[in-house]
Amino acid sequence: MKYLFVHQNFPGQYLHLAKHLAARDRDEIVFLAEPNANFIAGVRKVVYRLPRGPSRTTHPDAREFEIASLRAEAVARTAERVKRLGFTPDIIIGHHGWGELLNIRDVWPDVPLLGYFEFYYHTKGVDVGFDPEFPPDPALYPRVRAKNAVNLLALTMGGHGQTPTEWQRSTFPDWAAARLTLLPEGADLTLCKPLPAARRRPLVIGGLSIGPEEKLVTYVARNLEPYRGFHVMMRALPRLLAARNDVRVVIVGGDEVSYGMPPPRGGSWRAQMLAELGGKIDHARVHFPGKVEYRHYLALLQRTDAHVYLTYPFVASWSLREALAVGAPLVASDTTPVTEFVRDRRNGLLTPCLDPERLAESVLELLEDVPLARRLGAAARRYAEQNLRMEDHLAAYRDVVRRLTRGGEVGGEVIQYPRAKSTALGMGAPQASAARAAKKRSSVRGL
Repeated sequence: MKYLFVHQNFPGQYLHLAKHLAARDRDEIVFLAEPNANFIAGVRKVVYRLPRGPSRTTHPDAREFEIASLRAEAVARTAERVKRLGFTPDIIIGHHGWGELLNIRDVWPDVPLLGYFEFYYHTKGVDVGFDPEFPPDPALYPRVRAKNAVNLLALTMGGHGQTPTEWQRSTFPDWAAARLTLLPEGADLTLCKPLPAARRRPLVIGGLSIGPEEKLVTYVARNLEPYRGFHVMMRALPRLLAARNDVRVVIVGGDEVSYGMPPPRGGSWRAQMLAELGGKIDHARVHFPGKVEYRHYLALLQRTDAHVYLTYPFVASWSLREALAVGAPLVASDTTPVTEFVRDRRNGLLTPCLDPERLAESVLELLEDVPLARRLGAAARRYAEQNLRMEDHLAAYRDVVRRLTRGGEVGGEVIQYPRAKSTALGMGAPQASAARAAKKRSSVRGL
């Protein structure tokens, strides 16, 4: 089987699938992406480069689409080079968000295409305007609507779409949502697993050391910003620190902006919140290690006494799934992307997303009621074992791919875990032919 993946930030959402296919050692895998240092053995990464950024004369509402068009052009040009070297995929799998796939049909018009649809933007009712502290400027509504240009074009390409959660699918118009297969994402339960011994010994990360007698509160985001409730977390700290002198807080994340707007006065949201809170925070007990290595991030989740996950109504982070898999005692926002995973007092505590006082109360409840924290952590792990098994996620992907490559259709289906005999897709267990089991000789050695 010949796979072509496309994602500007290799490997993106395809990390586990690409590693799984490569480990089988019987498929040919080519991955088109922008340059980065990431590497997966058995996956041939082919780099494309953007020729330029958007023109200064382009209308602001159209600049994101201009970048998408530049990506589409660069990807198609690179794909043509791959094709001339003798590679024609059996299936193309890619993320529609950045426009990379918009011209791929010009290269391979008849190859099945499975596109990832992550989010459909709205000017009200979802993330925009959710937080009254940052009221939206109506002058920006056209730019928000224009962000869907790639989504809408992708929905007319004749391929097939998938999305990972019911809530994400619900953000799309009804006519579009009906065509998207709900294919839940999993977590690596063998790597992301509880480690009870972690609370019986010091945790050392760089110059940071947390003793077993201390209570550890953790918060993780790619970047520290309001979309992920960073400002709420910071405003909960004074009460949390005052209530218990044995609390240490580790806040992991960078100072860039992934989602939403930058601080109005410039700088970082971290600097802005530290300036707002002034002397209300004991800096000896609140730590900002920045972005950390994955093993350190995992060690924090395994050691934490209360892990905080907050988000606007937006795409749920992988860290939420991994916190559940680790069995971390969880305090999470009561927003719809989260409540698809977390049930209040069943596998975590839910708290109003924008209320620092309620957040502090919930965290303190976990710190003071150890049996409750243990029960919720164990329930979180059980939830992950029942709903986030990576084996189920990968099997579902294989089933979808097999249907598409055999001329079948998918769309509008809901793949539920645990899957019983693949009935959600109307197929039996995967069967590999002898020809597919044999390792294929690469036809793109010249890349």
